[in-house]
Amino acid sequence: MPAPGYVFRDGGATPPAEENPDSEFRKRINEASKPITATDKAPLGQNTSTSHQLATGAGDHEVLGSAQKAGRENHTTNLGWQANAVGVGTLVGGLPNEDLWTLVRRFNKQMYHVKAIPEAPPGGLDLNIAEEDDFSPDKLRANIERLYMTVIVGFIAFGKHIARLRSWREPRRTAGFAAIYFLAWIFDFIVPTILATLIVLITVPRSRDILFPPAPIALVNHKTGGVQKPKAGVLGSTDSVTGAPEKYKGEAVEQEASNLVNGIASVAISSAAGRHDQSNPDDEGGSKTLDSGMPDPTKIATSAADASSAAQGGTPEKAHDKTKQPMEAAVWAKMRPAMHAIGDISDGWERLANALSPTPPFEQNKRLQLGAIFVPLLLLSLFVKSQWVVKGTTFFTGFAFFSDPLMQRGIALLNEKIPDWPKYLEIRNTLLKGVPTNAQLTVTLLRIGEANRAPLPPPPKSQQPPPDKPADDVDKHAITDGGLDATQSEIEDAITVDQPSGEEAAEGEDQKKKKGGFGAKLMSAFKHTTAGGVETKLATDSARAALGSHHAKEKLGVLPSRDEMKQKPVEGPVEFKGRYNGRKGAVYVDSKVSPAKGHRPASPCVYFTTHLDGDEGVESMPREPDWAVSIPDIIEIKKIGGLGWKGKIVVGWATSREVKDGIEIVTKDGKKYRAMALSERDELFNRLVAMGQQVWESY
Repeated sequence: MPAPGYVFRDGGATPPAEENPDSEFRKRINEASKPITATDKAPLGQNTSTSHQLATGAGDHEVLGSAQKAGRENHTTNLGWQANAVGVGTLVGGLPNEDLWTLVRRFNKQMYHVKAIPEAPPGGLDLNIAEEDDFSPDKLRANIERLYMTVIVGFIAFGKHIARLRSWREPRRTAGFAAIYFLAWIFDFIVPTILATLIVLITVPRSRDILFPPAPIALVNHKTGGVQKPKAGVLGSTDSVTGAPEKYKGEAVEQEASNLVNGIASVAISSAAGRHDQSNPDDEGGSKTLDSGMPDPTKIATSAADASSAAQGGTPEKAHDKTKQPMEAAVWAKMRPAMHAIGDISDGWERLANALSPTPPFEQNKRLQLGAIFVPLLLLSLFVKSQWVVKGTTFFTGFAFFSDPLMQRGIALLNEKIPDWPKYLEIRNTLLKGVPTNAQLTVTLLRIGEANRAPLPPPPKSQQPPPDKPADDVDKHAITDGGLDATQSEIEDAITVDQPSGEEAAEGEDQKKKKGGFGAKLMSAFKHTTAGGVETKLATDSARAALGSHHAKEKLGVLPSRDEMKQKPVEGPVEFKGRYNGRKGAVYVDSKVSPAKGHRPASPCVYFTTHLDGDEGVESMPREPDWAVSIPDIIEIKKIGGLGWKGKIVVGWATSREVKDGIEIVTKDGKKYRAMALSERDELFNRLVAMGQQVWESY
């Protein structure tokens, strides 16, 4: 990979383009630009991670994208932030832009609060979930959605592969599996055969498509193993269970995950309401006026249960029911470990997937190490008799059951000698050490762009609904050649949308023309009244802000106007328009390398100013910025909401407008800086997380 242009971790600059690439100066700069990383032989106390080293040149960079080729200019390179994916070349070598934007889009939903930690984790990769991370319904929702998109969809796909094998609709493949299985059974080689197959599947990627030919999940019937019409009526996506159309790759399965959470009862009611501290910009005022008048959606389930009990002659009052409060407290207390367990399962699945199918610049041969683990087991299975396995299993089961006092003493001794010993036994620090989760992969890709002063552009957006047509990546010939028991005409009928008959079309037109009844009119009137109340509240905030109210100032500009929503220009990568203390301005990200001067911090830095000139350099500002923070001084970054969580529900329903949110930065000396009403809040957050050498932990 070419030498980074301005690397923020050392302040070194790449020499001019005409400099001899083999010169001694160039070599010194290249060596200086690579930060010390926590490798297998390095101590755990180092302040950089493997992710930082990969971003600055280590790892697999044989194929270079536009972000890796940049870095020779004396300013930030715009790789197409305003292009909305039109005409944007491959950004990171070895990874299609569609996959990159899918990772970034899911990263934006998963990450909203990070803190710097003093040392690299044992696995060498940062951005792990903090142990003391508190529970909230919104976090639970995000974890359930991630569990669906990774584990549940993976098991559904595996189940449909099994259905295809059992159905004998692909006779040659099923006959081959059956012949090998029964031959192994005859010669008592079942376990060695299974282990050998696992080793081949892990170490030889091509074998996976040969043994299990891919097919769109929604196209395979889970009972018969044959072709079915997707539940969405058209095969608009290949990686979703319903086959629903999508505007961009990965959106269909994301919407499925969201709808799954919305359909879960009890706890999902709290999750769907989106209650979380990151949506509450202050605890003392501000949006409390709007929130205080709204009922709490999290009480709907318990209130309905109490009403049902009362209707049947029960006594749900607290005076009669002494178990209500302790049971509710016990349920909510257990939600935190349950949420962490769901997150750990998703993390493990993502690491396993990234080990089997690695993404550059991460190591491509990790699967060989993973497959090597099964080789000793394969050799042992050739000589160890099944009776010995049964004897050993039953012995260790009995020992674990009856040796609790001995085990407790051993655990106490370990806790005394090695307090953090469980961390060294976690799969992320043993079998899958150095293998990233999708979030860790994403932050590494973002760091590649920042190391070359070429921030990755945000995922594209579209206000148009997805088209009702088959996905562009559906290859009918590949599906039939892969062995799926269906002709091309049958597949064509299954993947295309059915045209409605004349009667159905006429009925649909009548439904569109048909006006709503009394209930619809009443709801519409209530919606318009609520929208008027929201506008009145925001107008009141403007008046209070003019009188000096700090909380009211933070609400200014959070609700975009209709004209602004229509235009909705994409901002960045240097300038992000927003407000500070109610004043219009912009947050600028200065990626140049320069020393501190007066009250202006050393660059790279982030600062807010009301002087908008598009120039990122803080040293060229004609007047002092409202606030400025050097990137190395940041220890915490948090996304905050423009309104409280209940206020967001009201505004979103009544006005159909997106609320602009904000960001909070905490420095080493404990100072906090905020910028509100940011349209591209997620993009600014990603830039700040990826720029410095901080080792982050997710909260």
